[in-house]
Amino acid sequence: MREVRLSNASDHTALAVLFEEMQAHYNAPCPHRSMILKGLSEMPAGTEILVASEQTILGFAAISPVYPGPGLGSGLFLKELFVSKQYRGIGVGNSLMQALAKLAVERGHGRVDWTADRENPRLRAFYDGVGGTPKPEKLFYRLEGTALSEMANR
Repeated sequence: MREVRLSNASDHTALAVLFEEMQAHYNAPCPHRSMILKGLSEMPAGTEILVASEQTILGFAAISPVYPGPGLGSGLFLKELFVSKQYRGIGVGNSLMQALAKLAVERGHGRVDWTADRENPRLRAFYDGVGGTPKPEKLFYRLEGTALSEMANR
């Protein structure tokens, strides 16, 4: 039976393996597992990870609260949703999104926000299917690397 719950320290090794799979999926560099485990044990305050499991972790959703938002209300930001390749297409992503929505409602948040790659029609169809509304008037920006350092040192 599938369970979706907030992760705990006993999930870190399985999450690290899933993070490695995610990085490979996105063709992104991946730090050594010891660094991933360190990151999991030192997550910033407010960061939480929902896990979907059936004896093993099938997928996860990394979330953080955000404030203020529309009407000066709070919300949750879905930073990452990832399902292991062998478990895609069987409802794991839907289970994570349902649990995320339930958590938001239970905590009194008025919304859940996330970003999606414009060029991934399968991903966009998934998010459309869970009732997400694209916000084309918004752009996603990131300050990182040299630009981050330069801004910090102005």
